[in-house]
Amino acid sequence: MSEPFGTLSLDHSSTVDRVAEELRRAVFDGELASGTALREVALAASLGVSRPTVREALTLLVAEGLATREPHRGVSVTTPDPDSVRDVCRARAVLEGAGVHRWEEAGQPARDLVRTTLVAYTSAVADGGSYQLLNERHLAFHVSLVGLTGSPRLVHMAELLVTELKLALAQVDRIRRNAHDQADSHRALLDLLEAGDIPGASAFLDRHLADAEVAIIEALGIER
Repeated sequence: MSEPFGTLSLDHSSTVDRVAEELRRAVFDGELASGTALREVALAASLGVSRPTVREALTLLVAEGLATREPHRGVSVTTPDPDSVRDVCRARAVLEGAGVHRWEEAGQPARDLVRTTLVAYTSAVADGGSYQLLNERHLAFHVSLVGLTGSPRLVHMAELLVTELKLALAQVDRIRRNAHDQADSHRALLDLLEAGDIPGASAFLDRHLADAEVAIIEALGIER
């Protein structure tokens, strides 16, 4: 029987940040599934670091929503909650929809950011990037849509929302292997914006986010 966390590896010069990064990679790549207990002793032994270092790294993951700490039960990889997924997807629709409606009024830098984040995402897909990288670039595109509003506060709200959704989206992309389809749909959305079809882009975004909500819940088996 293989040792727990046997797939994890780390340079001995590691810092807390590097421990956290290795754990993030394992979560996004599916080596540590939702609900997996993150035991300090086992992790410290596998990574060759001290328990306090692991403890600090786990605190970072808890703050990011990738892990959950429960009294008397310790820390485990977060299991997405269906009600939270629905709420986040609907809140995103409001924020991103507001950005789409501002496309023509938005400044050139904001529109260029939408274009460049899409290129970064599609390039990562074409290059076979890790699920963590694909997830980050996918969500960066969505946040860039909110940037079209010109409101830093709304962008900050969007960043908080996508942080909540990172784990769920990463697991769905990994389960369904649908990164190419996602890239194509994002390109189609930008094509509508570039053509000045704002109502079409808005309707497309609404469908995209509604489909994402259903896909996340179905793929993760968290319906209730």
